[in-house]
Amino acid sequence: MSILENIQKDSQDGLGVQVDDGELKSIAKLAEEQTMLEAVIKEAELQLKGHKEKLKQIAEVQLPEALQEVGLSEFSLVDGTKVSVSSFYSARITMENKEEAFDWLRKNGHADLIKNTVSVSFGRAEDDTASSLLTKLDEDGFHPEQKEWVEPMTLKGFVREQVEKGNDLPFDTLNIYVGQKTKITKGN
Repeated sequence: MSILENIQKDSQDGLGVQVDDGELKSIAKLAEEQTMLEAVIKEAELQLKGHKEKLKQIAEVQLPEALQEVGLSEFSLVDGTKVSVSSFYSARITMENKEEAFDWLRKNGHADLIKNTVSVSFGRAEDDTASSLLTKLDEDGFHPEQKEWVEPMTLKGFVREQVEKGNDLPFDTLNIYVGQKTKITKGN
């Protein structure tokens, strides 16, 4: 059953406002157009995802490996386009390995990477209580919320620095990935 037929049936069954066929056709046409556009967008998004995966494979694996095989890290084309390969780094602390990662950072002199926020919520007219919180927290029964984290860009920079210095890092604990990536810069 088409969208138009469904709208007409609902209108006739008293499920909607009575509208004439011209209005129904216009509404049905818009609904069909929306449905068609949703399908087109979904397909385009799938194609885009495939293109991104293919680009990643070429830029991060195939082209860097090809350059490495011939002993090059960069070259220029006659039109001035420059092709170069450089290292890139990623790291991520997951909830599953947060405790282990923070322990490693603290034990290895990198505790300054960890941000630590403790907060307590107070109701109205509790400014005095808030001021004396540090000395009275346990006595007053307040339960602070604590959040510890490492900023992603800080972690990435730290990993890059440590890897380039040749220092040992817990690759699994910090979910470290070091790869190569090509960059193509168009000439003038």
